[in-house]
Amino acid sequence: MAILKDVKPLAREYYEATGKPLGVTGEIAEYEAANILGLQLTIAREHGMDAKKNGFTFQIKGRRATEGQTGRFSNGPWDYALLVLLDDCFDADSIYLAERALVIAALDAPGSKGRNEGRSLAIAKFKAIAGKAPIWSKHIPEHLRQHWKPPACLK
Repeated sequence: MAILKDVKPLAREYYEATGKPLGVTGEIAEYEAANILGLQLTIAREHGMDAKKNGFTFQIKGRRATEGQTGRFSNGPWDYALLVLLDDCFDADSIYLAERALVIAALDAPGSKGRNEGRSLAIAKFKAIAGKAPIWSKHIPEHLRQHWKPPACLK
C-alpha cells in the first residue's frame, strides 16, 4: 500500500511528460477502493477477484478518464464490480458498484464484438447498469459523507 501511494505522483509525472499512462492505473484504483471502502485486497493475480469484504468478492476496474472502456472482466468468482474513476492526480474521484449479474448480462448482450469478445464495457454503460450515481464521490461534502450508508455488500 505504501508503495502504491508513492507511485501516484510518478504516474502523474510520467503521463504529463509522455502523454501515455505508466500502466499502474488498475493497481492505484485497487489501492484507492481498499482505502475508501475498507476492502481487503487479495493476493496478486487471484483469479477473477481483486478484493473481499464481509464474504463478498469484488473485481475492481480503474480509469483516469470518464469515457472509454473498462478493463477486461474475468469469469472468475466475483460478486460485484467496482469502477474507480481517478482524477488527474490519480486520486479517486468517484466509485461505482454493479452486481455481477448485471455486468455479465451487459457483456453478453448481442451487438458489440469488442464487448462480447473483449469482455469490457463502455464507462457510460457501466455507470448505467450501476444506477448512474456513484456509491462514493470526493465531491460529496465531508459533513454529508459521514451519513453515507454503504450498500449491504460493503457494510
